[in-house]
Amino acid sequence: MIKSLEEFNVYNLALGLGDEVWKLVSAWTYFEKDTAGKQLVRASDSIAANLSEGLGRFHIKEIKNFSYYARGSLFETKTWLTKANSRNLIDQRHFTKLLADLEIIGKMLNSYINTLKPLTPKTKAPRSKSQDPSPNTQVPSPKT
Repeated sequence: MIKSLEEFNVYNLALGLGDEVWKLVSAWTYFEKDTAGKQLVRASDSIAANLSEGLGRFHIKEIKNFSYYARGSLFETKTWLTKANSRNLIDQRHFTKLLADLEIIGKMLNSYINTLKPLTPKTKAPRSKSQDPSPNTQVPSPKT
């Protein structure tokens, strides 16, 4: 189990991706930044942010939920990158590189999510004999 952000490889890659996106968007005009730019930066930053928040949680279910949020942000980032490319806000070289980075992060994230299983299997606690009526015991019928 990952114990710190420093050893969390998918988090570190996502953090770097967010920084790359920030550098690209910071060169855009005000209108471009205010529309697609803010959305792209938020989505890409949200991948790492959700992974770190999940790592800080105690229960596996919460960690898994935040990992799913990170995966959703990854898909949102792909959408905003595609829009930025089709609107000629980023060149083909940057677009191709960032999509490849997202592909790697996505595979790592899916692998990480698959490792998040409850530490102990959920089983029903055995009933004690006092809770389990024996076949010879009459169960009182409800009063009417």
